[in-house]
Amino acid sequence: MSDTTQLLTTLGLSIVAAPVLLLAVFFSVFLLHRRLGEEVTGKLIQSTISISLLAAVSAAVIMLWQRVPQHPIELGDWVITPHYHLKFEFVLDLLSLSYVMLTLVLCAVIGAFSTRYLHREPGYQRFFVLFAIFLLGMVTASLSETVETLFAGWEMVGLSSVLLIAFFHELPAPPRNGLRVWIVYRFCDVALLLAAILMHEINGAGDFDHLVGEKAWPAHDPLLIGPHFTMLGVLFVIAAAGKSALVPFSGWLPRAMEGPTPSSAVFYGALSVHLGAFLLLRVSPVLDSSIWLQAAVVVLGLSTSAFAYLAGRVQSDIKSALAFASLTQVGIIIAEIGLGFRYLALLHLLGHACLRTLQFLRAPSLLHDHHQLENAIGSRPHEEGVLWEQKLPLSTQRRLYRFALERGYLDSLLEKCVARPFVAFFRGLDALETKWARLLDGETKAKEAPRDL
Repeated sequence: MSDTTQLLTTLGLSIVAAPVLLLAVFFSVFLLHRRLGEEVTGKLIQSTISISLLAAVSAAVIMLWQRVPQHPIELGDWVITPHYHLKFEFVLDLLSLSYVMLTLVLCAVIGAFSTRYLHREPGYQRFFVLFAIFLLGMVTASLSETVETLFAGWEMVGLSSVLLIAFFHELPAPPRNGLRVWIVYRFCDVALLLAAILMHEINGAGDFDHLVGEKAWPAHDPLLIGPHFTMLGVLFVIAAAGKSALVPFSGWLPRAMEGPTPSSAVFYGALSVHLGAFLLLRVSPVLDSSIWLQAAVVVLGLSTSAFAYLAGRVQSDIKSALAFASLTQVGIIIAEIGLGFRYLALLHLLGHACLRTLQFLRAPSLLHDHHQLENAIGSRPHEEGVLWEQKLPLSTQRRLYRFALERGYLDSLLEKCVARPFVAFFRGLDALETKWARLLDGETKAKEAPRDL
């Protein structure tokens, strides 16, 4: 192993190791029944992100200087059978380093903002523990080279986001909305699990380079032929749709605004909402296996963008309006991926994530400034210009308004077709388990009774 290869491996592992150590510190303090001060917690967060970001920037500079297009980092083989091969592996390339540096920069901004925004909040420590889990999940998913590594980070991001939606658990709405988002996540994550199984059936391993070849992203080998690759692409699209709130899974997005403003910014304005687009960028060669799949991705992105635009026009709170504005751009990014504009989609993703983060963080003070402006001028500011909706017939305007106000009826659709069947299924399993447990317990007691006599 050359010095450059060894250095890149060390830097890549350092990116992941820093968040792991941060979580180890938090959990150790919890087990020792101690409590960290707000200032110490803030310094730990910033130090961790600084170490990971410095390692990521250093790795990027070395790869550019040495002209290394990609660098895999294997963590060893975990399971090896004749038909199954499981290993955890990271990769440093243009896509992974871009997204992980975006993650670290925005998490540093959110961390610095949160230490002041949540000052003296009773759940201060709980917020930063969940924030650390999210950070580790995003870093793991960003650098993943196998579907197993991706799924580990994917689940950490989902778990932390749902728990932060239910952050204000003393109120009835946040836990209920967090549970609804968790149900949608569980439903769509099944598609990612099935995609992992199908990858192992095709290649005997979950490595992405077995699908797209060993060339650096976005180049790939022409290996993807056959209907099984189209099915694999469909499963990836479903998983991405659930994580990024694409149609028809957009109904959970306004429910996710129950969490604190910093978590709304980092999840549904910047990073988590783009994770589905990142997945499609990583497996974009799979989408090229079928022209119909590419067309479906384009239609999915454009329909999501149109829906989010209409829904965002009638929102009465600024966080939901910004969330739907983010979804509008995410839909366009998905369409760009379907059209094959991968560099454009990556640049669009990076720029949009930074913009939305700043807008979300500015939202509370913006409302205050806006109210002061209204009080100063004695009325609401005048809006100039005629929107295109006002040129439509009145009946069409009313139908569009009703459609947007009801958020495309997607929430009720998810309630009937996803949430209720999902909950009913697992309640049935719970009842069956309880019945069998009681039956077995009764048989055991019946057998033991004569011995007691």
